[in-house]
Amino acid sequence: MHQEAAQALRAGFDDYHARFRSITQRAQRRFENRDWNGAGADAVERIELYDVCIGEMAGRIEALLGESLADRQQWRLIRDAYAVTIGNLLDQELYKTWFNTLTRRFFRIRGVDAAIEFVALDIEPTDRITHPVSRHSYAVWSNLARVCQAVLDDYPFATAYAHAGLCAMRIAEAISRRLEHWGSDPVRAIELMETVFYRERRAYLVGRVFGVDRIAPLVIALVNEPGGIRADAVLTEREHVAQVFGYARSYFHADLATVGDAVVFLRTLLPSKPIDELYTVLGRAKQGKTERFRHFFRHMARDPDEPLIHAEGERGMVMLVFTLPSYPLVFKLIRDRFAFPKESVRDEVMAKYRLVFHHDRAGRLVDAQEFRFLRFPKMRFDAPLLAEILAECRESAYVDGTDLVISHCYIERRLRPLNLYIREAEADLVRRAVLDYGQSIKDLARSNVFPGDLLLKNFGITRNGRAIFYDYDELCLVEQCRFRAMPDDDDEGRPHGEAMYVGPHDVFPEQFPRFLGLREDHLALLRQVHGDIFDVRWWLDLQRQLSQGERPDVPPYPESTRLETQVMLGTQL
Repeated sequence: MHQEAAQALRAGFDDYHARFRSITQRAQRRFENRDWNGAGADAVERIELYDVCIGEMAGRIEALLGESLADRQQWRLIRDAYAVTIGNLLDQELYKTWFNTLTRRFFRIRGVDAAIEFVALDIEPTDRITHPVSRHSYAVWSNLARVCQAVLDDYPFATAYAHAGLCAMRIAEAISRRLEHWGSDPVRAIELMETVFYRERRAYLVGRVFGVDRIAPLVIALVNEPGGIRADAVLTEREHVAQVFGYARSYFHADLATVGDAVVFLRTLLPSKPIDELYTVLGRAKQGKTERFRHFFRHMARDPDEPLIHAEGERGMVMLVFTLPSYPLVFKLIRDRFAFPKESVRDEVMAKYRLVFHHDRAGRLVDAQEFRFLRFPKMRFDAPLLAEILAECRESAYVDGTDLVISHCYIERRLRPLNLYIREAEADLVRRAVLDYGQSIKDLARSNVFPGDLLLKNFGITRNGRAIFYDYDELCLVEQCRFRAMPDDDDEGRPHGEAMYVGPHDVFPEQFPRFLGLREDHLALLRQVHGDIFDVRWWLDLQRQLSQGERPDVPPYPESTRLETQVMLGTQL
């Protein structure tokens, strides 16, 4: 029976993988037809697919094993047989995660159980992968524009390029200009993955460019406008490519027969990006969680005396947040009761996180991964932190012998809280952060997200200086808000209200400056550049656009990377 169960489990993952690819393959058609709503629906369907397939698989295994479903010895035999069936597969780690998801469901495992799970905290799963990802290679000897034309020829779409020759010339000019510090005729070769990456309104050609003795990433962003497809941006700096592949972005739709070889290739472009984030941004969120767990606990074991402590920043009224100082993650537990004036309940907070998980994050919402039943040695917690968890988070954690089991939490990248950052950074960096904070509010709004609470403490700053929102308990859709101008003194017989909200969905943008906590000079700078966010008319106009099905574009790269867009009819290479 264990052999039959092992084969069924492998077939179950194969079925999930095929269905995952089937949804992913729609991305090209969505891009060609400019079907952005369909692309959004596909993204949600694909996110939910894993749990759907696990549910189906659990039913089949229950029917197959019957009364022996809870027999641990039987599951040891199944695991060993399953390991043999997947032993020669490039993506065997994904198959192992699939297996572990089922055993954790059947046995309600708290922590890990090496007897019936695949547990390997001491390995990097991609180290053994030597299979090269499928790619196009181009030698460059003289005319880079002609090579770029050949690149576009290798990536045809049902919708034609608006002007392929002009696009090729613009791409070549941008590459030469960005890499001119390499010397004259700097480019010797270009290498691009065969798979096109799709997300929201863009398609991306992803690869690298070679000089005589240097290498740089190369990402070409394509957009489809009413006049046809054109190249919109060329990225050659790791900082910009990292933003496109960042943890504040939604997942790519890239049709990959195997995933591990793509991750290996992407690591050559972004060597400092954690492997868990690469799996996640490719849509393999479960594998991303596995790798995040594996890497964190391996790191924590290296220094058994380093304590888990409260994360820096103001105490959250809804969330208790802790961290390991030497590792860039935070763990967020929902408190049992919320301090005044918070009125949410636990289920509502969890619903907000689910909304973010399914929504376009526009590069401004950190990816929060939900974890259950993590086991930590109780002695690793700083005493005040442990006392607060046990007193205020009993629905999220409990003591089991010498361990503390976190029954539910969210794990996010650790960011420097914006309110702390502006107190300690140099003046130029603070001004940049203040302006990007204003831009982040606009980017979120244009993706139909209103943060609810705009206080600086709810935003963090990345190492590249980007403002990211991470406190979701009051987040809602822009379409759900009732944006209002402040009433006159005699309106409704009352003076100006002290609070921003009157009804549960009422928002008064004019009042925002009173609550942000910015210095006068910083507030003046914000008004000068982003003053429209304090004007109710800006929000009402945005609501009108959203209600009519319009989704303002939020490019995931800096303006400096974008190409000239004027059409030069008759241009020849």
